[in-house]
Amino acid sequence: MKALIATNFFFPKQKNFYRGKVRDVYNINEDVLVMIATDRISAFDVVMTKAIPYKGQVLNQTAAFFFELTKNIVPNWIISTPHTNVTIGHKCIPYQVEIVIRGYLTGHAWREYKSGKRSICGIEMPDGMIENQKFETPIITPTIKATSGHDTDISKAEIIEKGLVNAADFELIEKYTRDLYAFGTDFALKQGLILVDTKYEFGNKNGTIYLMDEVHTPDSSRYFYADTYNEIQARDQNQRQLSKEFVRQWLISEGFHGQEGATAPIFPDDLIESITNRYVELYQNITGKKFEKNGYDNFEDNMEKVIVAELEKISN
Repeated sequence: MKALIATNFFFPKQKNFYRGKVRDVYNINEDVLVMIATDRISAFDVVMTKAIPYKGQVLNQTAAFFFELTKNIVPNWIISTPHTNVTIGHKCIPYQVEIVIRGYLTGHAWREYKSGKRSICGIEMPDGMIENQKFETPIITPTIKATSGHDTDISKAEIIEKGLVNAADFELIEKYTRDLYAFGTDFALKQGLILVDTKYEFGNKNGTIYLMDEVHTPDSSRYFYADTYNEIQARDQNQRQLSKEFVRQWLISEGFHGQEGATAPIFPDDLIESITNRYVELYQNITGKKFEKNGYDNFEDNMEKVIVAELEKISN
């Protein structure tokens, strides 16, 4: 099955290159970044052996859609999106924390809660909650971005104490986070979905805080179907959702949950097809747009030409 696993370009004025879990990032003259969303997929902070066709296109186009809709809420890093898998934007100094906001007790928070913990990132959670229950008020649960392995939960007080983000910047980042989540929640409901939780990354350029990377994509967010939420919750059953969580659950069923030294199982072809379909489904449901697949013939050659032409245009 064809998929974009990795890129290996060298662009004019390129200073360096970084390969993340999902994105390949090219630093152009310490001023602009070319970010290419590949079809790699990660779970439990581990990149899986096989890639997911069209996943990168879904991520990039979903992010571009929401960056455009939220640019009046928070400045964002985008300059242009010249290709289905490519975003070119300002090179910011990233804050070394990811800001997670949770409206519901699910995923990592639920696993912590189920283990007996009643506090996450310094936020107290009440006794007696069940999986996927809505919090009275959304909670912000930051993590330290790990260069390898798992990201680590951290409280607001620890972030400021360690100097990872100063107090004034963090207050503004919190405001941006709540405003973005409120917008995303309202937008999702109009599409028949619930924005359960999501994560944001921020950076700073010349004193301005920018929203970076991606926003409200299936990699950074979890969605439930709104029409069946209450009924399923009353039965204490698993919610119908659009997210990567079903990938994590498949891995857990195979005995893998990111434990050190363990090898992730290889996705069978039918699962890969299912994951592609889930990503396409989310794009269409959340944006209301039909997904047009960009075929893989001459894919990287065309991508390189488009990027070079766009960088010339930006530099002029």
